[in-house]
Amino acid sequence: MPISMSRFNGRLFLSTVVLVAAVATSMAKDEAPSKPNVVLIFVDDMGYGDLGCYGNSKTKTPNIDKLATQGQRWTSFYSSGSTCVPSRTGLMSGRHPALLGKQKLAASPKSVMAAMFKRQGYATAILGKWHLAGYPKDFTQSPMHPLECGFDYHFGTPGSNDVPAPVGKRQNREVFDTCNKFTFQVPLIRGREVVEFPVNQELFTKRYTEEAVKWIHARKEERFFLYLAHNMPHAPVFASKKFQGTSEGGRYGDVIEEVDWSVGKVVAALKEAGVEKNTLVVFTSDNGPWLMFGPHGGTAGPLRGEKGTSWEGGFRVPGIFNWPGTIKPATIDGMAANLDLYSTFAALTGGDEPTDKQGYISTNLSGVLLRQEASPRTQWLFTGGGADAFRSGRYKIHLATKTHSSDPDTRKRVSPVRRDPPLLFDLQAEISEQTNLADSKPDEIARLLAEMKAFRKN
Repeated sequence: MPISMSRFNGRLFLSTVVLVAAVATSMAKDEAPSKPNVVLIFVDDMGYGDLGCYGNSKTKTPNIDKLATQGQRWTSFYSSGSTCVPSRTGLMSGRHPALLGKQKLAASPKSVMAAMFKRQGYATAILGKWHLAGYPKDFTQSPMHPLECGFDYHFGTPGSNDVPAPVGKRQNREVFDTCNKFTFQVPLIRGREVVEFPVNQELFTKRYTEEAVKWIHARKEERFFLYLAHNMPHAPVFASKKFQGTSEGGRYGDVIEEVDWSVGKVVAALKEAGVEKNTLVVFTSDNGPWLMFGPHGGTAGPLRGEKGTSWEGGFRVPGIFNWPGTIKPATIDGMAANLDLYSTFAALTGGDEPTDKQGYISTNLSGVLLRQEASPRTQWLFTGGGADAFRSGRYKIHLATKTHSSDPDTRKRVSPVRRDPPLLFDLQAEISEQTNLADSKPDEIARLLAEMKAFRKN
């Protein structure tokens, strides 16, 4: 039977439409970001001004700088607290540490970030400092051990590298000046087994990096979440032999440059494993630098204040996001906090959020990362040690301030100074918080006080 040209053309047209639609769908799938691996590099006490990409001219950080120039570098990225535990509490839970009330993290370990990844089928690992379980008599059996909070693999320390203090002494400037790599009796733990006590602190960064590289290669066929939580550059600062005396920034600079080396090795491992283009790398710090310890601390750059204060230098930290082929290079001046990573990671991986938990205020930053939209965060509450401040947009008020958290010699806690009326600063005009505008802008103070009250009510 002769073939009808009209029927033939109709079939050809339909076939062409189906083919074009299939190709378009395929292209759309290729262009849309799939669930990424996530590598979260969280350093300890690194200041806003410690990296080349944030203005440091002495310490060389080419690997971190490259992450920043090829990804997004945020200029108003905040820690959840100005000290170790509050910052990690916010990071791992998405909950503001000042808004938890009586609901402690120990009551819901399965709401921790790693558990969210685990429920999505991700392999999960923590290498480094935990500091969400305090210092129990036996950390290996703690109900807040990382293995109880969604991590498959754990290698690191219970908390900071200066706890416990040497017998009969406190963690002060003299001890940091004279200690050696074994002075502080810190255990190194793999899973639930203590593998070295006291740990050789010169090898912290090197060991974690080697573990990270091995773990990435072993998990390259899976989706994975790697939380690389360096002990450094928290005082006392130590670098391995290869990096000692190599930096223009002194001993502290040596430590920063080894951390930069570590970042380079991790990124190289992602490339070697063939997963670089499907991996989101985030680099940030838990809080600002410990300036009161001189050479054992870093720099906040143009910012006022340090660790343990509500000034920008205590909370504002490096915030770098890199995802090759997905995140376009940009400098982001919008506001965000490390607790926003929870909602962001959940959005990118299809994970669930603990929205029923008191104090959960994590906001999704994926629109900024993927499309350079405006940041959804416009407010931030700064609390800790009696110091209180609040930012809304360009303005920030201080209700109580501290110059530093404690005396560097005696370690006696410094009392906050109450500010009535509150101090007022325009961070858009001056991030160094030097010019108090309280007398000329009482309406702004009233507005921020009202917004701060509402924020606290969550």
